[in-house]
Amino acid sequence: MSAVLSACWRYLRAFLIIYAALYAGIALAALLPFTLPGSIIGMLLLFLLLALQILPVEWVKPGCHLLIRYMALLFVPISVGVMGYTDILSAQFGPIVVSCVVSTFVVLLVVGLSAERLQQPGNPRDE
Repeated sequence: MSAVLSACWRYLRAFLIIYAALYAGIALAALLPFTLPGSIIGMLLLFLLLALQILPVEWVKPGCHLLIRYMALLFVPISVGVMGYTDILSAQFGPIVVSCVVSTFVVLLVVGLSAERLQQPGNPRDE
């Protein structure tokens, strides 16, 4: 019984932390003078707390593993919602494809040039 309660507490703590970061991000987004999704701000807050080791990784790990395990299932409602806009998507198919291809090549170019610059001899990171 103790093991079950311990597991329940770990999951509850993980989800409380994730939701606290989400709602803190939503509150910060409401205060900002520009538009940025609160979920993104919350994710960045959670990342900062974990990266600065203010929050132990073990506290959020059980909830994260559970969410990642069922991620495909969580995207089903979004996919069904997008299917309701097939007429708009098919009308704008050309610009969507062009923007996807161009942005992919821009990302490849930036990553390639960055990696090349980091691999140059005499880079301060090598010393």
